[in-house]
Amino acid sequence: MTDYLLIESRDPFEFRDTVFCAYLVRRLADTGNRVTIFLVQNGVLPARAGAGSAVLPLLAQAGVEIFADDFSLRERGISSERLQPGIKPCAIDLVIDRLAAGAKVIWH
Repeated sequence: MTDYLLIESRDPFEFRDTVFCAYLVRRLADTGNRVTIFLVQNGVLPARAGAGSAVLPLLAQAGVEIFADDFSLRERGISSERLQPGIKPCAIDLVIDRLAAGAKVIWH
């Protein structure tokens, strides 16, 4: 089993290529890998409850860990109480910890 960390900085409502990343994450998880998504910058926008994006909850149900950068959330006025189920606020330290542990990282 390999650890993967996908850092998503793009807003899926503006950039359609985020669909490919969601597909990649799902394939990695379905083949037995540990997959984490770290949402940062405008990538936190679909994490809001009622944002109209069902992709993140589906990935969370598939066993993908999903974290949203707490600084990016604050900058966009999104409180942790307004996040979709399965998405947890987190400091960017998570990225450093996963890098140090040898996770394979994809920044999008």
